[in-house]
Amino acid sequence: MREILLVDGYNIIFAWPMLRRLSEEDLEAARIKLADMLVNYQAFRKNDIILVFDGYKAKGSAGSVLHYGGIDIVYTREALTADSFIEAVSWQMGGKYNLRVATGDGLEQMIILAGGAARMTAKELRHEMELAEREMRETLEKKTAKPGKRNVLLDSLPPETAKMLEKMRLCKDE
Repeated sequence: MREILLVDGYNIIFAWPMLRRLSEEDLEAARIKLADMLVNYQAFRKNDIILVFDGYKAKGSAGSVLHYGGIDIVYTREALTADSFIEAVSWQMGGKYNLRVATGDGLEQMIILAGGAARMTAKELRHEMELAEREMRETLEKKTAKPGKRNVLLDSLPPETAKMLEKMRLCKDE
């Protein structure tokens, strides 16, 4: 069954200290940082991610959906909160997909559970993303490491290029 992760953007930003501090200086930068983190997570986990931000205070906003690096970012229309959007999606898609919702809002968690989605706290999402990042690093290290050798640039070059650079390093002429 297809897995979809709905993320309550502002809720996560204000729940994670690093993003909260960034938002105090530049809210747009915090939104981009969260989106970038989710793009990396999605690329490794291969799930669908929908990041939702409130647009309810944006006068005249019709809302929008932005496709960004493999995830979808939804800005809700004027007068529609991210919570309302997430709750509606949970009720529509909860039984059809493996749907999880990341939010720290307790009331929203109860509503989405009733709609058939699974809840994930902001802390659980951060932990899962850190675990995925660690797994990505370990996977990359295993793929690039050669037994008994350091992982250096010369190891990844074609043999003739590595030989030429080694001669240059040692100042040897042929």
